[in-house]
Amino acid sequence: MKTAQDIILAPVITEKSMSGIADKKYTFKVAKDANKYQIADAVEKLFKVEVAKVNTINMRGQARRMGRYEGYTAAWKKAIVTLKSDSKPIEFFDGLI
Repeated sequence: MKTAQDIILAPVITEKSMSGIADKKYTFKVAKDANKYQIADAVEKLFKVEVAKVNTINMRGQARRMGRYEGYTAAWKKAIVTLKSDSKPIEFFDGLI
């Protein structure tokens, strides 16, 4: 059984993800083998909030090159977590706005 810290790996901080905070949508990098139920459970345990829904996206690795060498960055999984309207916001993201 994975812990909540093993499922939620890192917040995704981009302009698009930060614009979703007003609608209580938070974006996280999550474990590739985690499902929506596990992600919702982990967010509720870590941040003490109520999750309404979870959308997941498998992000492909991007092609990169360094001189004559080519390769790909690692593939990862992204989760967009929407909180219930009566839930409190996640305090970690309040300091970033």
